[in-house]
Amino acid sequence: MPTITQTPDGHVFDCEEGDTILRAALRAGIGMPYSCNTGSCGNCRFQLLDGEVTHLRDDAPAWSERELKRGRWLGCQAVPNGDCSVKFRAMDQYVPYNRPESFEAELTGIEKITHDISQFMFQADAVPFFRPGQYALLHVPGVTGARAYSMSNLGAGGTWQFMIKQMPSGAATGQLFESELGAKITIDGPYGTAFLREDSPRDIVLLAGGSGLSPIVSIAKGGAKAGMLGTRKLHVFYGGRDVSDLCDATVLGAEAAGAARFVAALSEPDATWTGPKGYLHDVVFEDMGAALKDCEIYFAGPAIMSAAVQKMTHEAGVPQDQLHFDEFY
Repeated sequence: MPTITQTPDGHVFDCEEGDTILRAALRAGIGMPYSCNTGSCGNCRFQLLDGEVTHLRDDAPAWSERELKRGRWLGCQAVPNGDCSVKFRAMDQYVPYNRPESFEAELTGIEKITHDISQFMFQADAVPFFRPGQYALLHVPGVTGARAYSMSNLGAGGTWQFMIKQMPSGAATGQLFESELGAKITIDGPYGTAFLREDSPRDIVLLAGGSGLSPIVSIAKGGAKAGMLGTRKLHVFYGGRDVSDLCDATVLGAEAAGAARFVAALSEPDATWTGPKGYLHDVVFEDMGAALKDCEIYFAGPAIMSAAVQKMTHEAGVPQDQLHFDEFY
């Protein structure tokens, strides 16, 4: 088993065969910076000081030949070939609340949410607890590479649920949507830092686009369970393209749905739609405006939506530490 020595903090940790340096660090309780866990964001870059590593993905979007020449690799993709010395700055905000584990789970249910989103329910024994808004890596049988999906339920009883959108020509979703009950899958988690901040006294604003609905549902349920909604307002904004993408507040669960102000918006509605029209970030800004800066804001959705929401909230004066999202798409 390779041993990883980290500079400048002096951490030393083991890496299971085939595991990545990032995941090994998090399993050891070390706060290595990251977000997407799939090679897209680049937040987990490190410098290789000694030893050799192999990338799981040669085509990782956040890695280039220039990075290689500088001796920089992605922690989420780098598998050590032996003992290594690496350089990255560990940070407290990335220390996992519950250390991620890899485990086998059984598919116990599938529930249709919209025309192309279904909720997949998996059950496993003796698995780690997760916080509302976190995600996991699913290793789908027959598909190369893990896929990141957010949980839609609360972390208790060994049940892990995911609202997943069926993607055209998607290898992983194609397999998942054809799965039969009883199928086994490997889940690795929990990961992510965009979880519910139960200690924040501010009102809560949740923005979801497409399958970004999954972590938003988990956060809404978590706020209700923690008793937060008696003293804080909950605003939930859900964006889709047309009426076939629609869902309503019942998806949040009875307790959260009863407390939430749920707003659905469509970017390409037909003539029958009488609700808000346009892109979600514009709808939210028009609806809440300057009040956003006094809220705790969580969002999830496609990359283009994420960039637009970040720009909108910046212009609305929202402090960065009140904005919570994970960069995987």
